[in-house]
Amino acid sequence: MNPIRSFKNKRIHYKLLLIYSTVFILIISLGSIIMYSKLKKTIEASIESELKNSTHTILNMIRTSVSTSIKNHLRASAKQNLDIVKHFYNLYAKGTLTEEQAKRSAASVLLSQKIGETGYIACTNSKGVLVVHPQKAFVGKDISHRAFVQEMISKKKGYIEYYWKNPGEAKPRSKALYMLYFKPWDWIINVSSYRSEFRTLIDVDDFRESILSLRFGETGYSYVIDSTGRVIIHPRLEGINILRQKEMPHQPFKTILREKSGKIVYSYRTPSEVEARNKLIIFNYIPEVDWIVVSSSYLNEFYSPLENASNVFMFSVSTILILILPITFIISSSMTNPLRKLTNRLKEGVSSDFAERVHLSSHDEIDQLTLYFNSFIDRIEKYNKSLQGEIVERRQVEEALRESEERYRSVMEAAPDPIVVYDMEGKVVYMNPAFNYVFGWNLKECLGRKMDHFVPEENWEETRRGLKMIIAGKALPSIETRRYTKEGKLIDVSIKGSVFRDRKGELSGSVIILRDVSDVKRLEKEVMDIGDRERQRIGQSLHDDLCPHLIGIEGLGKVLRKKLDKKFIEASDLADKINMLIRDAITKSRQLARGLCPVYLMDRGLEASLRELAMNIEPMLSVSCVFRCRGHVLISDNIVATHMFYIAQEAVHNAVRHGKAKQVAIDLSREGNKIMLKITDDGLGIPEVVETDGMGLRIMGFRAKMINASLEIGSGENGGTTVCLFLNL
Repeated sequence: MNPIRSFKNKRIHYKLLLIYSTVFILIISLGSIIMYSKLKKTIEASIESELKNSTHTILNMIRTSVSTSIKNHLRASAKQNLDIVKHFYNLYAKGTLTEEQAKRSAASVLLSQKIGETGYIACTNSKGVLVVHPQKAFVGKDISHRAFVQEMISKKKGYIEYYWKNPGEAKPRSKALYMLYFKPWDWIINVSSYRSEFRTLIDVDDFRESILSLRFGETGYSYVIDSTGRVIIHPRLEGINILRQKEMPHQPFKTILREKSGKIVYSYRTPSEVEARNKLIIFNYIPEVDWIVVSSSYLNEFYSPLENASNVFMFSVSTILILILPITFIISSSMTNPLRKLTNRLKEGVSSDFAERVHLSSHDEIDQLTLYFNSFIDRIEKYNKSLQGEIVERRQVEEALRESEERYRSVMEAAPDPIVVYDMEGKVVYMNPAFNYVFGWNLKECLGRKMDHFVPEENWEETRRGLKMIIAGKALPSIETRRYTKEGKLIDVSIKGSVFRDRKGELSGSVIILRDVSDVKRLEKEVMDIGDRERQRIGQSLHDDLCPHLIGIEGLGKVLRKKLDKKFIEASDLADKINMLIRDAITKSRQLARGLCPVYLMDRGLEASLRELAMNIEPMLSVSCVFRCRGHVLISDNIVATHMFYIAQEAVHNAVRHGKAKQVAIDLSREGNKIMLKITDDGLGIPEVVETDGMGLRIMGFRAKMINASLEIGSGENGGTTVCLFLNL
């Protein structure tokens, strides 16, 4: 049985009883838990603090012992070597040795000694210059810039600790030095070595009892181990390696040896105990002696106050429950009995036609509730009548709306052109069967997804411009582009679209209609190819047939004039006029042939035609036009070359007529199998969203598609317009 449903079916005074009792229990329990948790955290913090303080005390104790041992050892060595220097000085004073011999002998004895593993004895004068050193290359070197050397020069006697990093070492190490001064020779005799090399000088008995006397709880204690796991100080295990003892837990000690400083809690059961207990360990590392100081204690030995607190909390909860239950029952009954009487009256007096009313019988809150109920019934009766009429009207509207939706869906389903409906995020909401027929994708696999994958890379720029128009709430004019089918086939389509809005007038999505114009484009290409071939044939005929014919006539005219000069001088002038008209006809025929066939069927035909175009533009339009060609660009198909020429010609004329350009550049280059034709100018530039009503731009785009090239038109980096045509050979 569902407990929530059962609770809802209970009487109100039982609900109040359960709710009040539950709330009191929860409040008391939550308070008890919070107090218990805070008390537990306080105890744990106290344990941890006590262990940390003890560990820190032991750490300082051992470090003090280490420092004392190192200082005493170095001081004894320094005094001994001072006596040696004095001895050789006395030999010099007696005349047994020269001063140089005495100094050399004293230095030899000093350098023959070794302090620790790598320590040595050296001498420095009061100016910071080395006079004795194990490495001869350092003798005579001024090291007074070193901080510890400056302290040596200042004190000349005493103990110094500093850090030193030898070549090849990753970081500096702690080093100790004791010095004594021999004034006759101005020698500061210093005995130095790394502190870590004096661990054998430490007498553990100096602090063993102090460490073992520390206690935490009933059984907690402190101990010391080295980095190999060997126990240095311990109440029972001194001298053994913990990692080799089977009865000891290895994992906690491996963590201690790996991390060297920190805190861990682990579960451990001694052989005399039945259950394992949680043990807290605080440990710190002493790098000078490679020791780890550990303080440990069982957590449950500190939790006895918590058990007393738990018993007090349980007793308090029980007592409060015993008092709360009857009080809650009395209070809830005083509230629910009048409500029960009102319920019975409502049950008897209210009919299904909202005609009956409940009579007032008192002047308390129940009386107000009864008054509100009668008023509520009056309103319900009015609303019921109004609602019946609205329901009938609503059903009629819904029926009409359903018929309208079905009608529009039928139209879209029957449409021969593919139709896609997107939301404002570009995700598919609907697509008709024609889309599946033309492109291969169905609504199920595209619903809620974007259709970016069927847009070719070279058509993304114009697609982005269309998306900007859609986002701006504008209708998308008819543009011709290309799209992929599901099988990867590239087809020509004509796209047109518009946006639609929701009831609030905000943009809700877009409807895009795509028409497959592949056959139309193929027929247009064939017609254009036929026209281009016919135009080339006429131009070739004019150039190769009519022009030579006229040239021949011009030659005969010249011969005729010579003959007329001898007999008919007046007729010779007419012959000159005839020859002049024939020359004009030859020039016009060549210009007409060049207009019909601008690109010669010869090597570098496109390059020569573009160069001639640039030369003709300057005098004709009064602008600066240059042509640059990088590399050898050869196009064997004259139709392709002709289309490229016309695109360049249209771009140049647009730059001058519409862009008001004063300088135009035509660049032709080839990289690998790709040819680039680029026309740049310094004119007014081109707007970010280009309207496609201009016939020139549409013809340029059409010609580019005829030769399977990509055309990009945009603003230049320094202003003006840039037209780029990319052709893959």
